Amino acid sequence: ELGQRGKREYYVQREVLDEIRLDEVAEKETCSTEPSLTERVKESLRCSVPRVKQTVLNWVPVLGWLPHYSIRENAIGDLIAGCSVGIMHLPQGMAYALLASLRPVFGLYTSLYPVLVYFIFGTSRHISLGTFAVISIMIGSVTERLAPDSNFIVNGTNGTESVDIDERDARRVQIACTLTVLTGIFQFLLGVVRFGFVVTYLSEPLVRGYTTGSACHVSISQLKYVFGVKTARYAGPLSLIYTLVDICRLLPQTKVPELVVSLVAISVLIVVKEINDCYKQKLPLPIPIELIVIIGATIITHFCGLTSKYNIDVVGEIPSGLKAPRAPDVTLFSHVIGDAFAVAIVGYAINISLGKTFALKHGYKVDSNQELVALGLSNTIGGFFQCYSVTSSLSRSLIQESTGGKTQVAGVISSVIVLITVLKIGALFEDLPKAVLSTIVFVNLKGMYKQVLDVPMLWRTNKVDLLVWLVTFTSTILLNLDLGLAVSVAFSMLTFIFRTQLPRYSVLGHVPGTDLYLDTDSYKQAKEIPGIKIFRSSATIYYTNAEMYLEALQEKSGIELGKLLTAKKKKDAKLKRQQEKEKKKAKKLEKGQGKVSAGVNGLSQGNGVALHGKETSTHHLSKGQVNWAYQQDTAMFDSDTECHNGIQNIYEDIEENEKACVSGTHSIILDMSTTSFVDTVAVKTLKNIFRDFGEIDMDIYLAGCQACVVEQLETADFFSKNIPKTRLFVTVHDAVLHILKQKGQSLPLVNRLTFNILID
Repeated sequence: ELGQRGKREYYVQREVLDEIRLDEVAEKETCSTEPSLTERVKESLRCSVPRVKQTVLNWVPVLGWLPHYSIRENAIGDLIAGCSVGIMHLPQGMAYALLASLRPVFGLYTSLYPVLVYFIFGTSRHISLGTFAVISIMIGSVTERLAPDSNFIVNGTNGTESVDIDERDARRVQIACTLTVLTGIFQFLLGVVRFGFVVTYLSEPLVRGYTTGSACHVSISQLKYVFGVKTARYAGPLSLIYTLVDICRLLPQTKVPELVVSLVAISVLIVVKEINDCYKQKLPLPIPIELIVIIGATIITHFCGLTSKYNIDVVGEIPSGLKAPRAPDVTLFSHVIGDAFAVAIVGYAINISLGKTFALKHGYKVDSNQELVALGLSNTIGGFFQCYSVTSSLSRSLIQESTGGKTQVAGVISSVIVLITVLKIGALFEDLPKAVLSTIVFVNLKGMYKQVLDVPMLWRTNKVDLLVWLVTFTSTILLNLDLGLAVSVAFSMLTFIFRTQLPRYSVLGHVPGTDLYLDTDSYKQAKEIPGIKIFRSSATIYYTNAEMYLEALQEKSGIELGKLLTAKKKKDAKLKRQQEKEKKKAKKLEKGQGKVSAGVNGLSQGNGVALHGKETSTHHLSKGQVNWAYQQDTAMFDSDTECHNGIQNIYEDIEENEKACVSGTHSIILDMSTTSFVDTVAVKTLKNIFRDFGEIDMDIYLAGCQACVVEQLETADFFSKNIPKTRLFVTVHDAVLHILKQKGQSLPLVNRLTFNILID
């Protein structure tokens, strides 16, 4: 029947279930259905044709989807997307190579080889692998640290000193390639051991704060090309601040022609990119303004002689053709191992986040472990062919997806365009001003700088995530990219620890007419059941918060366990002392009674007639004969009365103390529904709760334990004669019903479970 609020009620009637009865009703399996370790090892070593085929397809995904590639459905979209992305690879590859302190041609190599490797081993259909600003600046910080200009100073013919550019660049390429190979090895090994989940420890606020801070490093590093000044090289903490101060100091030496070129290029790029954004629904392809600016700037610089007239810094020689593979310098591994791991984690985090975003949008699955393997092989193989570390780019990936790209074939087509440029066209860009490449970097950082808008959003939604974002951003700015990442991850882990150490503890109350038990502080209709305290923690109980759990239980329930146990010990000690006094007095009384009996016998023998005469003369004479003995009995009676009164006072004090601390509570239910596991400390804490509260005659019950938690408790020998399984109930409601039945009480509608269902 529908009510005024559109509710429908239905009722469920069942018996109260504790853990033992639940096992019987639900027919719990007595043995585990999971295979043993030996069986799993045998299964993994078993070889068959279907198994080998599946393994090969898992490791080389291209063999699974390429034979089923539909030319009619996918070819046109992949061709258009590949051409669009390939055109973007050219300016971005050359521009980002400057961030890595390498010559532009190495950025083109990086846009070629790794893309082909990812085509074979990758699982994402839409991401565009290649150069990326953050990774490039991380590589550049290492190459400049290990191969600074000061190591390559040579004496000129007229006594002047200059830098051997060719030797310096060759050394930096070797460092970058070695770092890339080691990065790839890390990623490949992590993928092989199925360690793809490691990126989950890099939360979204951390990644976005880190990339925003990295964008500041990228921008500051490119200002020298915009203003045409030469700054000193700085490394380590505060290097960004030192570089910025140095640029401000050199502003009077700005080359006006280069500044004009930069401003014009930035203006054109921003205007056309805004047009692309506004009319992206109407334009079949976005205007390749970056390539147009590069071609235009190169033509103007070459034919107007700007290099000779205004001494504009240009790209210089771009060799045609491909380089032969070259082994990395393994002696450098010890110098770059920390940087390689940082690059590996950051590159994978960016890659998998983009890959999963597009996979969710288009309804396919990205294998996080295989992505690690694919990225690792791309970097390892690319490092042998003089490429530096790669990851996916958001701007290129969006272009590949929005222009109709369906599969990784688009990446192959973009690689063909880059290959043609490297083989035939690359030399034509020798007169390209470096300032133009810097402006391309600046404009492409727009998306990263827009992440600053996360701050007000996080302020409204989650203050802890806001703190992670701000700490990550600040540490990245001040401590450089490698130390900044380490500090950020450490701080993020601390916030997780603090969250588990500071859970919300609550006392639950019953909502009349239902089987619901809610926080009494949050719900007015949730009323505590007299004599029963229901306690719940919002987090799993384990070694970091087990002690706080016990303290919160006492605080929320109003039971000061320490005082009660102390009072009980005092009571027991006083009772023991009183009993000892009683025993001593009883012994004295026995001795006194013996002396009295002896004296009475003597009197009766010597003065028997007189005594008999006295006895017969008065009706109550016998009481007077033992008057002195009666005085002893009276004293003993007074002593007993005093002892009894003392014990009574002790009990009264204890009862008053218990009443003040317990407030009539006789049972406590621990709601364990939020606990996902228990460790040895948690088990010990629960045992202590049962023991200590049991000493003050209070019953403890568990409710809502998950099956895995019950198994862990059984393995840890938690259940015993003192803690039977009958103290563990399926729900809080079952435990309440059991307690009330034991106490001969009842609850309104407590014998039936009522659920209110809202009808849309």
